Amino acid sequence: MAKAVKKPQKRAKPASKIRQEKPKRSIFWWIGVVPYLAVRWGWRLVIAVALFIFTVVVLYAFVNPPTTAYIFSENWRLEDTRRDWRDFETISPHMAHAIVAAEDANFCNHWGFDMAAIRDALEDGGGRGASTISQQTVKNVFLWHGRNWTRKALEAAITPVVETIWTKRRILEVYMNVAEFDEGVFGVGAAAPWYFGVDAKDLTMRQASLLAAILPNPKGRSAKRPSAYIQKRARSIAAGAATIRADGRNQCFEG
Repeated sequence: MAKAVKKPQKRAKPASKIRQEKPKRSIFWWIGVVPYLAVRWGWRLVIAVALFIFTVVVLYAFVNPPTTAYIFSENWRLEDTRRDWRDFETISPHMAHAIVAAEDANFCNHWGFDMAAIRDALEDGGGRGASTISQQTVKNVFLWHGRNWTRKALEAAITPVVETIWTKRRILEVYMNVAEFDEGVFGVGAAAPWYFGVDAKDLTMRQASLLAAILPNPKGRSAKRPSAYIQKRARSIAAGAATIRADGRNQCFEG
């Protein structure tokens, strides 16, 4: 009689290889890990955004900004905007001097922030502006319009980077091409023919002073039909431009 063949018995798995069920996460575990993940990924997001902005700042030192957030939004709202980019050399030198005299007389002497103007603004109770051309360029090119602490903090962080990488001449060139001079009219290249029917390179001192005088409120002021206040301000700007030329405060942008 044939003997029955015994089937080999399976070896038992070591206890260390036995799959253990994962313990359920308690509410206390989630309370601890969620903030940790939020901080971890939050810092990664901040670093990524900072690297992106730095890259764009470096790029725009050589490449003209194709548009800005504000120009894009106005073009969407109005369905049409006027803009004609002009290199520094193709803009009347009167315009650069008028802009600096009107907006930031110490433009060549600061590193992005005019501390004397800031102190004066604080003493005045915030009744006057203290933004430099550098800060306004950063706001117009990289950020958005509006008064809030987030934008101001980003503006304060980006401005020294722009001042370090760009030349003063480049900062002024970009500003003159992105500043709004009327509703939907951006840059001196579009403003000169819009207001005076001339090319940007042919602007006279008076015309340049009138354009500078309507900043920073171009929608509430007009260089074509200037009020008595704008005419008086334009004369003051022209005098300030002459002073800047005389005392050498134009050396950083005058080629």
